[in-house]
Amino acid sequence: MRLKPILAAVAAAVAVPALAQNITVVNFGGANGAAQKRAYFEAYEKATGGKITAVEYNGEQARIKAMVEAKRVTWDVVEVESPDVNRGCDEGLFEKIDWAKVGNKADFLPAAVHECGVGTFVWSTVLAYNGDRLKTAPTSWADFWDVQKFPGKRGMRKGARYNLEFALMADGVKPADVYKVLATKEGADRAFRKLTELKPHIQWWEAGAQPPQFLVAGDVVMTTAYNGRIDAAQREGKNLKITWTGGIYDLDYWVIPKGSPNREAAHRLIAIASSPEAQANYARLISYGPTNNKALALLDNKVQDQLPTSAANSRDALRFDIRFWADQGEALEKRFAAWAAQ
Repeated sequence: MRLKPILAAVAAAVAVPALAQNITVVNFGGANGAAQKRAYFEAYEKATGGKITAVEYNGEQARIKAMVEAKRVTWDVVEVESPDVNRGCDEGLFEKIDWAKVGNKADFLPAAVHECGVGTFVWSTVLAYNGDRLKTAPTSWADFWDVQKFPGKRGMRKGARYNLEFALMADGVKPADVYKVLATKEGADRAFRKLTELKPHIQWWEAGAQPPQFLVAGDVVMTTAYNGRIDAAQREGKNLKITWTGGIYDLDYWVIPKGSPNREAAHRLIAIASSPEAQANYARLISYGPTNNKALALLDNKVQDQLPTSAANSRDALRFDIRFWADQGEALEKRFAAWAAQ
């Protein structure tokens, strides 16, 4: 697993003497957690002599808030989704990142640089289908909506996020204009009208494991899905495929809960996980894109072709707009719930 280059990068990234410091790192588990263990945690343990205790959670920010308010912080580094890095930072739940201990900001995707977090990987919600069951590949969200050309059920996550953006793209809105249109009353109405066209053909999903299961079982002809879940199914030998056009990408971040007693070691782990070599190793284990731009040069074409961050896959992609959903998300989710119940 290219251990020597990783350890060399670790030595370069860690400017202070390595101390054997044990820390607790929290993530979402699954294939992502396993990849982090091999690419990041084992490198940290070899470089410092410290041990990492890995904890799984489901993104419950309330657990971090309770620790911080009680001044009994037992988590040192936590993986959070993009809305949570902003909200937690605003609420004072996270330490400010000392970027001098992490890396050169210029090496990272701009979206990965946050005052309270370090973007660790890029993931995408995409259009997926079963290559064994669908011989003609859908090429756009317009195809996803075309039940004449592609008859059958469609899988979609039960919620407003992503679906409203996909609906507008299916209706001809360019990715660059989606949030400008969706921010207007007319644009939101247009998105819901487009969703209504497809509603009789939708099979809802709520857990990320469901879309590949639906595809393999033949329950749906195509579905929205997290690209890492499709990648995991492909590694198991399933002939599932991705259409990247109009995918919506987002980042997960490392944060340090406010009051962590191991802030130096936490920064050291984040520095290791942010090095080009370690990020490239992670991307070989699961198809989530590096946030350190220098990692891409270390990956062969076969790996790059599966990443949301590759030039081809990101060309017609849309970045998830955290601020838009912070401002309008509550109202749109309520409207969606009422619409879905009709």
